[in-house]
Amino acid sequence: MLADPAGRSIFISAPDGLKLHARCYGPRSAGRTVVCLPGLARTAADFETLAAALAAPGEARCVIALDYRGRGLSDYDRDPAKYNFHVELADLQAVLTALDALPAVFVGTSRGGILTMLLAALRPTALAGAVLNDIGPVLEPKGLMRIKGYVGKLPEPRSFGEGAEILRRLFDAQFPKLTGEDWLNAAHRTFKEANGRLVTTYDPALAKTMEGVDFEKPMPPLWKEFEALRHVPLMTIRGEHSDLLAAETVDAMAQRHAGMERLEVADQGHAPLLAEPEVIARIATFVAGCEARPRAAQFAVAAG
Repeated sequence: MLADPAGRSIFISAPDGLKLHARCYGPRSAGRTVVCLPGLARTAADFETLAAALAAPGEARCVIALDYRGRGLSDYDRDPAKYNFHVELADLQAVLTALDALPAVFVGTSRGGILTMLLAALRPTALAGAVLNDIGPVLEPKGLMRIKGYVGKLPEPRSFGEGAEILRRLFDAQFPKLTGEDWLNAAHRTFKEANGRLVTTYDPALAKTMEGVDFEKPMPPLWKEFEALRHVPLMTIRGEHSDLLAAETVDAMAQRHAGMERLEVADQGHAPLLAEPEVIARIATFVAGCEARPRAAQFAVAAG
């Protein structure tokens, strides 16, 4: 049986005083840490199954899943302009410092993977390893346009069942094998009750982060930031139906990081749920391998 499967909430002050929420699983004193970073409009709840498995009894590991500002149980920002990578990277570092969580293996889904690359470039010794979930240095415009089309614009459902149907209609092409129960669980992660209504678990003002993006022009690639991962173990996960991370990009990533482990999740798109036993087992094996590396090897990047 998993210990503390639902985790426990911890609140940390951001550099500007805003309250940030993190969900922690396993003993804080474990000495081994995994940090899970969600996507743009996602929350720590996305990692509940994975985190509980990685922090199972006997693992001696702490797993921390973060809610960015404006998401989940973190405070919403009165200034939507602060929903940007610069501020979120500073928030992340504040949380990591407050929880004494470094070095850690990072699991970053979509936006969380970009933050992982940015952190590696800024503070390379912070990472003992990295899992990039359906994200890479090159973002496909089709996927970005799809995300822009729904973030902050979801209809307000009258019930979680109706919310499940809304999500199914939007994402069935990306996740054709999900069951009715899966969609209902997704609805509970996407919507919350507030004042007798069901609203999203994120600030709708997040939509402003994608205003002004010209999808006719390629997004600046992040190869320089990706290169910052070259000295740590890396695993890249791609959904078979992903429209944000192209298979060709994963090939190019593997050429630049010779030891990169690859996993493609069948019948899923952007972004894989990381909840299936076989996927969790692959991630757990990868994480254990990162933790087994000699400490000197983990910090070789400092002299590289």
